[in-house]
Amino acid sequence: MLIIESRRIFYLIPMQISNLLKKKRVIIPVILISLLAAYWIIGRIQYRNNVMDVEEYDPISTLVVPKHELKHAKYPFIDVHNHQWTMPIQDLDKLIKEMDSLNMGVMVNLSGFRGKFLEWSLDNVDENYPKRFAVFLNINFEDLDDKGWPNETLSMMEEAVKAGARGLKVYKGLGLTDKDNEGNRIAVDDPRLDPIWAKCGELGIPVLIHSGEPNSFWNPKDKHNERWLELKKNPDRYRDPAKLPSFEQIMGEQHNVFRKYPETKFIDAHLGWFGNDLDRLGKLFDEMPNVYTELGAVLAELGRQPKAARAFLIKYQDRVMFGKDAYKMEEYYTYFRVLETGDEYFDYYRKYHAHWKMYGLELPDSVLRKIYYKNALNVIPGIDSTLFPNP
Repeated sequence: MLIIESRRIFYLIPMQISNLLKKKRVIIPVILISLLAAYWIIGRIQYRNNVMDVEEYDPISTLVVPKHELKHAKYPFIDVHNHQWTMPIQDLDKLIKEMDSLNMGVMVNLSGFRGKFLEWSLDNVDENYPKRFAVFLNINFEDLDDKGWPNETLSMMEEAVKAGARGLKVYKGLGLTDKDNEGNRIAVDDPRLDPIWAKCGELGIPVLIHSGEPNSFWNPKDKHNERWLELKKNPDRYRDPAKLPSFEQIMGEQHNVFRKYPETKFIDAHLGWFGNDLDRLGKLFDEMPNVYTELGAVLAELGRQPKAARAFLIKYQDRVMFGKDAYKMEEYYTYFRVLETGDEYFDYYRKYHAHWKMYGLELPDSVLRKIYYKNALNVIPGIDSTLFPNP
């Protein structure tokens, strides 16, 4: 249609100019202006014919810089944030081969669930690779108004830990979408949940907790939102501030829990969603020595600020662990490259998370060891330390 319209303009403009000349109603400057206008309009039409979506634009960089593409971590590592949804029936042999190729010593499956599902997950691990997996249990917080709460859940937690569960994973539904029997949102710091956090401290297991989302998910979906592409591809990730509590409210609720239970160790998932504000994350660490974090799905935040991120990870080297989140073997390569090399200007593995380029942090070996395995060994009980180099 646009091509047809441009042809019409090519045909009509000269005819109009010819008619005007015949009528002697114009002068040369007007003719020139008309020609320039026609040229501009045609150019705009042709430009629009070549417009591409931002998802399609994928230029090949002409920059020539050293490359160190890694497929194997320098040290054995513990992935503290992974999800294996079918572990009760999963053939673990293929997964172990891939873990070995990556140099992954232990994978933490956060999706252990509870009851029979958890029992079968633990059985599969114990019967095949008991040293290579750690399984966390999950709680249904929407039970908090039921007659058996919290005693039945506390008993379930005790039995799960006796059976081999190594921690509690809290999903983002708490604070966002989980509701009580009255239909009210369950806040992260709801006092009805206090026995759960206290029990984790008593049992000596950490709580890996995901609260909220990136703060950009609450912002208008316009050209100024750096997560616009992700929201376009996944509209359900948008957090309407008219319907949901704000980012700051959810973070505040989470931090209240951290303060209230200093004897419980919390792993604040995804850099606590402060990967874009490392000073704020540092202040959280300074205030609360029981809080740790991990890198799952937020590596891109570090890779775009290599100087600040390197300084941060060196300063807080005892508080950060390796995590990946969704499992895909090839995506680990970017983690290794960002953490271990000094490479410049390379791609992240998922465009809608990061339309910017990555830069390597070239971390010191002493810091790499802590992020890869030492910190997790200190926080998550029951992992076999003989799988990793001596301190």
